[in-house]
Amino acid sequence: MKAVFLATALSGLSLLPAYAADCMDSATTQTAMTACAAQLYQAADADLNKTFHEIRQRIGDDAQTQSMLRSAERNWIAFRDAECAFAASAGEGGSAYTMTSDLCLADITTARVKQLRKYLSCAEGDTTCPVPAN
Repeated sequence: MKAVFLATALSGLSLLPAYAADCMDSATTQTAMTACAAQLYQAADADLNKTFHEIRQRIGDDAQTQSMLRSAERNWIAFRDAECAFAASAGEGGSAYTMTSDLCLADITTARVKQLRKYLSCAEGDTTCPVPAN
């Protein structure tokens, strides 16, 4: 049962950077795995904030688009947090709960960064892209 739980918790690592697997592979205790998961989430969150800031700068003074971006991000954060609370709920109260939650947060946040980065590489005149070309 423990192996199945850990395998499920680690399955999200596919979206995370390559160093994520190294971090989790070298962790030999639950404390180390939990610390690694926290670091992965912090790194993904920092990347998200950087990417979000780049998009805001690119949008510039367009108040309506800035407002829509903020609204989308707030709603996405609510989704992410609810999804990860649900995904980690099987381990609630257990020693691996925080690790499972942080791995989920890192995985979904990394996926969001990839989505947002697509907006930064839109071609000039792309009407499906709300972010002006650089």
